[in-house]
Amino acid sequence: MDTPCEQLIRKILEDPYASKEIKIQRLRHLEDVARALQRAASESAMNCDDGWQAELRYVRLALEGLGARRIRKGAASL
Repeated sequence: MDTPCEQLIRKILEDPYASKEIKIQRLRHLEDVARALQRAASESAMNCDDGWQAELRYVRLALEGLGARRIRKGAASL
């Protein structure tokens, strides 16, 4: 069973009308959202593995599959 994030990634990747650049741009936006959610979850008082890390990983794997260069962002680059 796919998560909503996995379904959205698949929809982006399978869009026949979007160029590779557009797909990468959409995935980068999704990566920013997933990173923000993962960061918020990690700062929560009740931090458990709620899947945010996995969703961020799925987005990054999709970007890798498109050949996108990985952008490194540290904690100081909010």
